[in-house]
Amino acid sequence: MSVLLTPELRAKLLQNNATARDTDLIPVVKWFAPWGAATWLLTEMEQDGDTCFGLCDLGLGEPELGYVSLREVMFVEGPYGLKIERDEHFNPTKPLSEYASAARRERKVVEI
Repeated sequence: MSVLLTPELRAKLLQNNATARDTDLIPVVKWFAPWGAATWLLTEMEQDGDTCFGLCDLGLGEPELGYVSLREVMFVEGPYGLKIERDEHFNPTKPLSEYASAARRERKVVEI
């Protein structure tokens, strides 16, 4: 199982929130549920160290831009004790708006 946020990723999310507000940012991290379709592409973290912003898809066919709590995601438990994981191979190249457009069209987060 991967660590949801390395110190470097956390620092980048916090920096984006502090310095790049109202900017169409490239996602910093991708989280996913290995047992289902839930996926999060995150661009920012509030200074509280918990509230993250990005493209949130709970696997119900309605991905949307919004906020998610790091603490809550850390405590989600799937079958056999599985936890939410970080996609260590995620290499984003497009701004969040393009991922959101593709997700709305496909009704799920997709690689673009």
